[in-house]
Amino acid sequence: MKLKTRLILANASTVIIPIIITVLVALAAFFVFGKLFGSRISYEHQQKLSMIKVELINETGTWQRNPEVLEEESYQKYLLEQLAEIHGELVLIEDDEVRFSSKKFSKIEVAKILAAGEMQGRKEPVIIDNISYSVFVMDLTYKDGSQGIMLLLMPEDRWETSFMGLLILVSVSFIITFALTNIVVSYQFSRSIIKPLQTLQRAAAEIAKGNLDYSIVEEGDQEIQALCRDLELMRVKLKDSVHTQLKYEDNRKLLVSSISHDLKTPVTSIKGYVEGILDGIASNPEKMERYLNTIALKAHQIDQMIDDLLLYAKLDLNQIPFDFEIIDIEDYLLNCIVENEPELERNYIKIFFINELEQKRYVLIDQERMKRVMMNILDNSRKYMSKGQGEIHIFLRETVASIIVEFRDNGSGVKEADLPHIFDRFYRSDATRSKGSGLGLAIAKQIIEGHNGIVWAVSHGKEGTSIMISLRKS
Repeated sequence: MKLKTRLILANASTVIIPIIITVLVALAAFFVFGKLFGSRISYEHQQKLSMIKVELINETGTWQRNPEVLEEESYQKYLLEQLAEIHGELVLIEDDEVRFSSKKFSKIEVAKILAAGEMQGRKEPVIIDNISYSVFVMDLTYKDGSQGIMLLLMPEDRWETSFMGLLILVSVSFIITFALTNIVVSYQFSRSIIKPLQTLQRAAAEIAKGNLDYSIVEEGDQEIQALCRDLELMRVKLKDSVHTQLKYEDNRKLLVSSISHDLKTPVTSIKGYVEGILDGIASNPEKMERYLNTIALKAHQIDQMIDDLLLYAKLDLNQIPFDFEIIDIEDYLLNCIVENEPELERNYIKIFFINELEQKRYVLIDQERMKRVMMNILDNSRKYMSKGQGEIHIFLRETVASIIVEFRDNGSGVKEADLPHIFDRFYRSDATRSKGSGLGLAIAKQIIEGHNGIVWAVSHGKEGTSIMISLRKS
């Protein structure tokens, strides 16, 4: 649920819920009063009661204008019917005598009614036969000048009193329900926000301590879930960044260690031969020439190692641009073989090219960089060729989307434990550590990946090793 939607529902519920509960309380109260008062609780009854009161008490009524009509039997019957509707009573007094009464009252009761009528400004009720009446007094003046009193007894309306109580009950119910609903809704609303924020706070504290494995769970409304998702992504990237940084640090240490080891051997040799020359060990020209040739060879090895290291560093930092061209892969491989064949023949290695393509295929490559790849792979095979007659077969084949170039030699092969690591920089088995800088295949891998290609190795046990290159068709 969106936070905006939850806020709207929360605000709406703080009003709707109290109204619903208040209505239910009112209906229940009406039901109870209906049981107590029966039909008197109806709106029609209250309306009729009001009309009769107005008619009887109104000073402009028929009997107020013409009091003699009260003595007529038909009008008295009409009054009794009207009074019966409201359960009221009427007493007509003339010359201190009761001339007409809707009910037989004793003299004491009449006196009490008169006393209550004289105190009507204080609205003191009178109780007759356990019924509480409100007394209304109307003075009468007859045509002959005589004076009379009309006493109207109206039973106290418990419904009006109860209705006021009902209004108070409904009002109090609404206020209490409104307050409780606000408390509950506010608590639930704040809980839906505070709980995820507390989770985020704990996660932030753990990450601040360096615990990057503390995952952030998505919870709460959509906006908070999005925040959790973004922070979790940030945590994962931060963890990867730290992991990469540690890896770079390990690689840096390995680089320093490997460079120190690789440079130490030729430098030690150069130092030894120079000391031999200075000490006069090279006593004849032939020996002197041999010492100097060795020094020159070791210096060339150092220079080659430094060049390989700089090239790998630039490739690793993407500082070397590629000059891509669309070329015929078959012609390109044949040209590379021709360039490298003399060097291989001097080392008693034969090279064979097997083209399994059915038609001309083209690839997008940087020719100079790819030549370096082939030279490094062929040179690596040459260095680790242990048999008298070495052979390297280059196979050219294709898949649906790529061109596959396989370099297979018949050398000593690569151990299964070493196979996943031969493209790592400075990785060499202990038995062959002195053969090369250890960057040849690592450089080849960087160049191939710069072509959006893939390179991998397959071991054939003692029968040799295959280096496989996959390039996209153009």
